[in-house]
Amino acid sequence: MKEALKLIKRGTDEILTEADLKKKLDSGKQLIIKAGFDPTAPDLHLGHTVLLNKLRHFQELGHKVIFLIGDFTGQIGDPSGKNKTRPTLDAAQLAENSKTYQTQVFKILKEELTEVRFNSEWCNDLGASGLIKLASKYNVARMLERDDFNKRYNSNQSIAVHEFLYPLIQGYDSVVLKADVECGGTDQKFNLLVGRELQRSYDQDPQVVLTVPILEGLDGTNKMSKSLNNYIGINEAPDEMFGKIMSISDELMWKWFELLSFISEAEIASLKQEMDAGKNPRDIKFILAEELVDRFHAAGDGEACKEAFLQRFQKGLMPDDIPSISVDINGDSMPLVNLLKNTEMVTSTSEAARLIKQGGVKIDSEKVEDPKLEITKGSEAIYQVGKRKFLKIKV
Repeated sequence: MKEALKLIKRGTDEILTEADLKKKLDSGKQLIIKAGFDPTAPDLHLGHTVLLNKLRHFQELGHKVIFLIGDFTGQIGDPSGKNKTRPTLDAAQLAENSKTYQTQVFKILKEELTEVRFNSEWCNDLGASGLIKLASKYNVARMLERDDFNKRYNSNQSIAVHEFLYPLIQGYDSVVLKADVECGGTDQKFNLLVGRELQRSYDQDPQVVLTVPILEGLDGTNKMSKSLNNYIGINEAPDEMFGKIMSISDELMWKWFELLSFISEAEIASLKQEMDAGKNPRDIKFILAEELVDRFHAAGDGEACKEAFLQRFQKGLMPDDIPSISVDINGDSMPLVNLLKNTEMVTSTSEAARLIKQGGVKIDSEKVEDPKLEITKGSEAIYQVGKRKFLKIKV
């Protein structure tokens, strides 16, 4: 029990309740561990794998995971953390995205201990009368206690009635599947607790709610998200994945080790001691990058990426496949900060100026020092932003 709890607690934010979890583990039965994923985008990214890793931990203990694809709830749109009503999504696109989820998920989960289900299986058959009966099991006052709904209600922002259905149906999924444990991100806590309450209404033993932290993306600040372009897709090319991991901050690296790595907590503590003793953080980051590339690609790919990385950046070599574009400008010149923004090498001119001041911008391998530098019309050069972005630009 002690070792099982230690594994389950690793990288876990909250367990409601730990006493219930101990009781279920002590029963000796194979538990049903549920986690839902709405297929709103075609690819999973490392942020999703924090939850998948936790499911894998339960599988290491012999328990069964239900990977629930929310092809029905995905049409509603999860209101968690949203300050406005989300647009409903197209069922055909959700179905297409579901196919890619099924092929990607087994890069982490054990296939023999995983059951893939779709909540449209029972939600499509629920019907109007079934939905009315389900809605009678929960009250509006409790819904409005939810933080995002509460904020929108108190600020007179719209809350569509169908948004209340999302946590209700997610909870009903737990009733249908008779889940013993449901796992989700910290932003899903309310939804998971609805499932716990609904199970009581249906005379079931309430599920344990386990939440995991939200993984910050490459920017080190915001939740990893495709919309913010701060993500690493698990299907990205090995070199691309490796390079992005190497670009994260030394501080963020430790959280990624805790939530994404399979090496032991003792090994992570030892690496921290080595860094405190003077070891280059870059060399520690290599360990994380190699592990993740090997996991999502093939064994040995991580080491190959490391060698390529060292050749390219430590020895000052440029990649062989630098893309090339032409940019039309008005007048005889354009500020470098505008050129970098217009070519999407940075997201804003202020970011470009900051990177230049930090020494993170080069032209033909020469570091740029003047944020006000003008690029003259008719020039052609290789521009580099940070360690990984290269672009040949003809002005």
